Amino acid sequence: MKYPLSPDVKPEFCTTGTFMRLPSQRENAKIAILGMPFDTAASFRVGARFAPQAIRQASMTLFPYHPIHNVYPFDDTNAIDIGDVPVIPHNIHRSYELIEQSVVGLMQQGIVPIGLGGDHSVTLASLRAAAKVYGPVAMIHFDSHTDTWDTYYDEKYWHGSPFIRAHEEGLLQPDKVFQIGIRGTLNHPGDLQASYDLGYRVITTPDLRKRGFENLLQELRETIGDTPCFLTFDIDFVDPSCAPGTGTLEVGGFSSLETLEMVRSLTGFNYIGFDLVEVLPPYDPTQITSLLAATLVHDFASLIALNTKQDK
Repeated sequence: MKYPLSPDVKPEFCTTGTFMRLPSQRENAKIAILGMPFDTAASFRVGARFAPQAIRQASMTLFPYHPIHNVYPFDDTNAIDIGDVPVIPHNIHRSYELIEQSVVGLMQQGIVPIGLGGDHSVTLASLRAAAKVYGPVAMIHFDSHTDTWDTYYDEKYWHGSPFIRAHEEGLLQPDKVFQIGIRGTLNHPGDLQASYDLGYRVITTPDLRKRGFENLLQELRETIGDTPCFLTFDIDFVDPSCAPGTGTLEVGGFSSLETLEMVRSLTGFNYIGFDLVEVLPPYDPTQITSLLAATLVHDFASLIALNTKQDK
């Protein structure tokens, strides 16, 4: 019997607790789902520690075939779900070490991790792992915030600072970092200028609506090329009418359809890792945020499946 089991084999509510009932071990795995349930670096709402299990539960309504890309993303990649990293809620640095250790172990085997956050602070640990294995990487970053704010209450490690810390640690190739969908009010102009000063390419929501994603996609391809690339997706990139279950809501975002079309167009990049962060199930009573998150994970896996197909 192939994995993932589709809902017509067993009812959606008969779950093994993994993403689409994926096994925890499998030969020649190219993808691994892993939970990163750390959320105590959040500045406002907390609850993203419960996101990995909520996203996995929502995944039970998905079917295994991706009709846009013509792949079975989890079968074609022998995907696995290795469960959650045992983070320490009150210790971000120990949690970073545990996440980094797990991600390095996967990357060294040539497995592409898809992390389920957790708040956005967890991405720093994955980037540390990526830099150890691949050197400084490119990054495609979907978000309504740049997350390059230096400190908050004089603390340097929080969910608004992972990408200034990543720059300081030399984990990224700054000219190959794209921050897409930035919007919302700011404390002052310097909040946005910080990313420009780091050498990152910032594409605000108004900019993106004006130029169109096809135009941006061409720039992404020309700039990133075949550089090892990490894709990080903060669910608050999406308008809160489509994804209300998140921690720092920003109105005026993109619909779920627009979001899926963008992600599905990102074919052909040399992806070495993904994560999806800032889903807060306590604020998602109808599960539409978790379902969108699960669908995006399905799309991420499809992008890897396409690369795997082309390598054969």
